[in-house]
Formats: sequence, C-alpha cells, structure tokens
Amino acid sequence: MPPVAEEAPRHSWVPPLVAALLLAMLAAGATWWVHLQGYTQYYGDAQAHLNIARRVLDSQTPDAMQIGTVWLPLPHLMMMPLASNDELWANGLAGAIPASICFWLAGLMLMLACRDYLGSTWAGVTALALFALNPNLLYLQATPMTEPMFFMALCGILFGCVRFARRAHLGWALFVAVFALAGTLIRYDGWFLLPLLAVFLLWKGGARGWRAALLFCVVAGAGPLWWLAHNWWFWGDALEFYHGPYSAKAIYLRQVASGMEPYPGDGSYLESARYYLAAASAVAGWPLLLAGFLGVLTLLVRGPRWAAALLGLPAAFYIQSMQNAGTPIFVPELWPNAYYNTRYGLALLPLACFGMAVLVRHAPARFRPFAASLAIVVGSLPWLLSPGLDNWVVWKESAVNSQQRRQWLGDAATYLKRLHRPGEEILLSFGDPTGVLQLAKIPLRESLHEGNHPRFRASLNRPQYFLWSEWALCQSGDAVSRAMQRAVARGMLYEKVREIRARNSAPLEIWRRRSAFDPTDMRLPRHLLPPRLPADPVEEIDPLAEDGAPLSDNGEDP
Repeated sequence: MPPVAEEAPRHSWVPPLVAALLLAMLAAGATWWVHLQGYTQYYGDAQAHLNIARRVLDSQTPDAMQIGTVWLPLPHLMMMPLASNDELWANGLAGAIPASICFWLAGLMLMLACRDYLGSTWAGVTALALFALNPNLLYLQATPMTEPMFFMALCGILFGCVRFARRAHLGWALFVAVFALAGTLIRYDGWFLLPLLAVFLLWKGGARGWRAALLFCVVAGAGPLWWLAHNWWFWGDALEFYHGPYSAKAIYLRQVASGMEPYPGDGSYLESARYYLAAASAVAGWPLLLAGFLGVLTLLVRGPRWAAALLGLPAAFYIQSMQNAGTPIFVPELWPNAYYNTRYGLALLPLACFGMAVLVRHAPARFRPFAASLAIVVGSLPWLLSPGLDNWVVWKESAVNSQQRRQWLGDAATYLKRLHRPGEEILLSFGDPTGVLQLAKIPLRESLHEGNHPRFRASLNRPQYFLWSEWALCQSGDAVSRAMQRAVARGMLYEKVREIRARNSAPLEIWRRRSAFDPTDMRLPRHLLPPRLPADPVEEIDPLAEDGAPLSDNGEDP
C-alpha cells in the first residue's frame, strides 16, 4: 500500500451523512432498549460515575473536591448537567446519553479516518460497521461507562493525524491536541499516547513540526498537569490517584496482605498478554481479531505503519498495567474462572476494525462492496451464530457481578423511600451505599460522606460529640459501621433498624436515631436536634483524632 497521499482524494459526503443517521438511530435504539430492560446500571462503576457527577453540585459542600481523586474528571463533567435531573439521575440515562453521543462521534471519525487513510469509502464503511455492531460495545455505550468516551478521543486523534499527515496545518495539530486533551481527562490510557503523538507531529510536520509539537504539548499536556495539581491541592499529594488509599494499587496491596492470591499477570508480561488476549477474543470475537491481525500485518509490511502503532497503544497500556498489578482481568476460561474487567479487551477493537478495513482496501475496486459485506459477516460471526445475551461477555459480567448488590440496593431504597423525611441527614461511606439514595431519589446534600470534610471525619472519630445524623447507611465492618457501634457503646440513642444480607457480600446496615417513643414504630420518624456539648469545662478535643485521644499541650496528637 502506498504512503498516505499529500493531497486527499475527493470523496462524496453522502456515505458519511447516511452513516451518521443510521449510527444515531442504532445508538439511541440500543440505549433505550437497555434502559427498558433495566440493565443501564448493572455495573457498579456506572452507578458510581453518576453519583460522582451528581455530588459536584448536590452536596453539603459543593466544590471541585467532589470530583474525587482516582477517576479522571471529564466523564463526570459530561454527565453532570443531566445528573442534576432527579429522574435521569435515578434511572441512569444521565450517564448513558453522553456515552451514546461519544460512541456516535467515535464511529463517525473512525469511518472518516479509515476512508481517508486507505483511500476507500468501503474500507471506512467496513470499519464503522464492525465497530458499531459489536454487541459488547453497543451495550457499554448504553451505560454510564467511560470506554465509549475514550473511543471518541482515540478516533478523533486518529482522524486528526490522518489529516495532518496529508497537510501539516497547525489547525489539524490543534484538532489532535484537543482530542488528546479529552483523552487524558477520560482514562489514563490517554496519558500513554502523548509521547508518540508529540513525536508524530514533529516528524510529519516538516518545517512546521516544532510549532505543531509545541502547540500539542501545551494543549494536551494541560490535562495531566491539571489532574496532578488537583490531587496536590485537595489531598497534598500529586500522585494521590496512583498510590492513595482509594487507588487500585493500594486496594490490591491491602488485599494481598490480608491473604488474597496475587492477580494473574502480576509481574509477568507473558501472563498479562495471555489474559488480555483472552479477554479481547471474548469481547471482540476471534474471527475479527484474526482477520484484523492479518490486515495490520499487511500494513506493517507495506506501510505506512503509524496508524497501527497509535491504535495498538491502549492495549499495550493494559498489558503494562496488568504486569504492574494495577489492572486485573479475569475471564471464565482461565483462573480464577470469573468475570472482571473483560471490557478492557475492547481496547483492541478499533485496531481490529482498522485491520479488516485494510483487507477490504486490497480487494479490486469493483469487488469492494462484496468484500466489505463479507468482512462484516465474518467479523460478526460469533454474535450471528450465538446471538443470546449470555454470549455478550461484557453484559454477562455486569449481570453476574452485580446480582447481590442490586438485591440489597433495591430493598434498602424501598425502605428508606418509605420512611425518610426531607431534611433528615444520612451518614454513609460514598460507595455502593450511595446507590440507595440514588434509587430512592434522596438528594445527596442530605447525606454526610467522605467529600464533606472535616465534619465527616469528626463524626466517625468522635461520634459522641459530632454525630447528629438521623440515619446511617453502611456495610458491616466499614468505617461508618464501626463508628455507629462506638456511638451505641457510649450510650448514644442509635439503633440498627434493618440489616439486609446478600450472598458473597457484606450485609447492608441501616441505623436510625431513637426517639423517646417506641423505637420499633417506624411509621412516625422523628428528627432530633444534635446533642449539646457539656456546659462544664472539658478537655480540648481534636475532632479529627481517633476516639479517646486528647490533644497534647502543643495542639498535636500525643
């Protein structure tokens, strides 16, 4: 295949317009169907993304700190306007709609990039069809998940690079930089792309290469720099997202220290690649991966090669992350024979679609419509032969892993919706229990959680002085549960009014402040004022210190 031409061939805009319309119909239809089936929030991460988006504005302390520290901010900012609507927040469409729009943009830009890069409209149609008809991605784009959003950034980068390679205009360098900036604020995969893209612009830019690379570094580099500054400003550590207590690495190290077996692939690139390719085969289908690999191999032999390198980097990122114990992937056919993060295998989907488009481009011009049709059928073969939902691995993972969580979320939401009155504060850890408030449509500003510093910590560490919430919602053994037990031990009027058990999950506890009336009569909830501090002089108390630790003379913990 010859290198990309200096001047782009003239293509009709009719196929892209038709494709845009059909893709919009497909995305909207799939999103609505998933919503009607009740699958939108099967993923716990999907519900968590929505609640983070909601709490930025709906909080006792609304500020930038509510964005959090581990997950990057742009998905939550995109969901935030719709998440302010109670109905869209509760049913999950506040996050599914932005994901669907990003899926639509990703498909269009992948089609245009393949068409321009390979000089064939049918090649672009092939890549788009294989991308859009993958049932695992089609399900993900109907949920509040971040993978479709990152594909928008990746395909936008690819399209901009194709145009820049034809005509080294600074406008296309800025186009690439803007989509790269978006990618760095959606998923950490985007950070992995920046060095290659800067070198690419410098290489293809000719006399303008230095200016293009500098422009790119300033714009795209602002994403990681802002996130480092955000973590430093609010948590005192620029790398809090990487090794802080809520980071994936810190959680993993605590689990291993408590006796859990190390993740598969930890410390081994070969084992990591083995598990990753198993996940990619399950979610993209082995016919598409095999044919796409042949197409990419053809591209690597005959050039140009940079597009294959760009689209292959996200998969390389995951293999590196698995080897470094930052990202586990479980597949049913390999130990521990479970489902976990199989969706990460979709990172190879754009590359596989691109490789299949290369094969279509090699067919004689008059046979390309037939070659495109054959390629689409072959790439979709696993889903055509076994069309059931159980063969949609990403959906299957979300259904299996959320079964217990969905059970106690629904029971607890029904209970609180019946008994909670507006204005009654709920103490909780901002995690799965927050989903109870979402389903019950209780505003997050009526909750007290980790984002509400310093009062949240004071309530946990010194409940006898600073805990006056009417309700507490927690899982057995977590920080809030331990604080409630300490409060009861010190004579505070709280009672565990409900414990909801589910298999393979810590019980969900609902605590409530007792009134002077019958504590078992839950039909007439009463809100009591916070307990008053003693009038007599007492020792100075540090509200953030652990229970029972007075201050030393210099104001520090002894």
